Amino acid sequence: MKKILEKEWPLLLFNKSVLKQRKFKEITALLGETTDLHCLDIGSDNGVISYLLRQRGGIWKSADLDEHTVNSIRGLVKDNVFQINGRHTPFADNEFDRVAIIDFLEHIHTDEEFVKELFRIIKPGGELIINVPHIKNSLLRKFRLAIGQTDEKHGHVRPGYTVDDLVSLLMGRFKIVSHRTYSKFFSEAIDTLMTLALDLLKRGGAKSQKGRIVTGQDMKRYQKMFSMYSLVYPVVWLFSKLDALLLGASGYMLIVKARIDKT
Repeated sequence: MKKILEKEWPLLLFNKSVLKQRKFKEITALLGETTDLHCLDIGSDNGVISYLLRQRGGIWKSADLDEHTVNSIRGLVKDNVFQINGRHTPFADNEFDRVAIIDFLEHIHTDEEFVKELFRIIKPGGELIINVPHIKNSLLRKFRLAIGQTDEKHGHVRPGYTVDDLVSLLMGRFKIVSHRTYSKFFSEAIDTLMTLALDLLKRGGAKSQKGRIVTGQDMKRYQKMFSMYSLVYPVVWLFSKLDALLLGASGYMLIVKARIDKT
């Protein structure tokens, strides 16, 4: 495998991640067409979601919690990337037509205050997409906790949300117009094992407020392992498709689309 360039590794990782690809598919399905719109994505991990969203058209800005993740996003998309906290943003009133919150609310104690801030920066008629972990007290979750994959380790201050939780959180400012869960047992089981392997390799590595982020340095260091994983990826992909057999079961991720209630 050729040497991985700094600009290439996030896309290579995305193309070998069942969960990241499904997440992007769910987000874009609810975002709809973004050409000629002013948009914001918050919490896009290593930046690949930010990069791919910008390819779809529109004027985009990106933001995340700490310097480490912000630098990761900026390394891929270059400009209009901002560091924020769980209360305030540097954006103008009524600036955005669409805002996508991607795996962010579970990392902040101040989700109610942050919703107020979102209400300020989204235009009348604007829409909000929220992607969060879905609370499931399952055997898989108990296994994750037993092997140390705790909420705290991932930088989560809460295990996730239910639809009712988000309805309550958004009440008076946004109205949920659609919601669904995705990523069921088989996809999550594969991800659990991959996370365990990565944790063993990166034992003692640096963490951020968003948990552990895979960096370009990681990809360079473990390039041989990534090459081996690429060979078995078709099997991983097929295993994840077994989710389709779990009819009626809810997923481990929850995504909602809400419309602002502002006149």
